[in-house]
Amino acid sequence: MLQCSTEGCVDAMATITIRVSDAEKEWLSYMAEFYGVSLSDLIKNYSMEELEDEYDRQTAEVALKYWQEKGKPTISMDEILTEFGNLK
Repeated sequence: MLQCSTEGCVDAMATITIRVSDAEKEWLSYMAEFYGVSLSDLIKNYSMEELEDEYDRQTAEVALKYWQEKGKPTISMDEILTEFGNLK
């Protein structure tokens, strides 16, 4: 959605409020400065990445279960590392 005024148009952004302790805010602000991003971008990006990682993990579990139910062969991570672990 565009929000327009006499100065031009910008994308309107929704606001989400989260509550953190003063110490947590100080740490988050430090991390934002460390990464060279705004506090908002730090929280948004890292939260989104973690959610995407969790989604990928759950999707992989469902796919593995489906694969196993169909009687398809699987290989454990230990077997993969044993076979390919020495690759540099």
